[in-house]
Amino acid sequence: MPSPPLAPIDSPLDLDHLSHMTLGDAELEQEVLAMFAEQAVRLLAAMATLTPETGVLAHKLKGSARGIGAFAVADAAASLETAIRLGRNQPHAFTALKEAVAEARAAIETILKR
Repeated sequence: MPSPPLAPIDSPLDLDHLSHMTLGDAELEQEVLAMFAEQAVRLLAAMATLTPETGVLAHKLKGSARGIGAFAVADAAASLETAIRLGRNQPHAFTALKEAVAEARAAIETILKR
């Protein structure tokens, strides 16, 4: 899998990465983005209680986010995984993840309305 970009991007989604992962298929891009947006909502709801399973769910979200180029979401999910493993700053890490997901979902909504 390609690495995230070295230079920061202005969007919560790296659309070049997404295009590469979907082989430039615009219809597939839209389908994948819609699926990610729905999955992110479900996973955040399941993680809200910050149980030990939250780390596994954060790991799942991290992988999905990397697949579509939502690297800020992936990084926030990784931070939550670490916070749970260390038993520190879990509420803060979860809040950061929710914010990253909200930004990505807003970008996805804009893309899907095109």
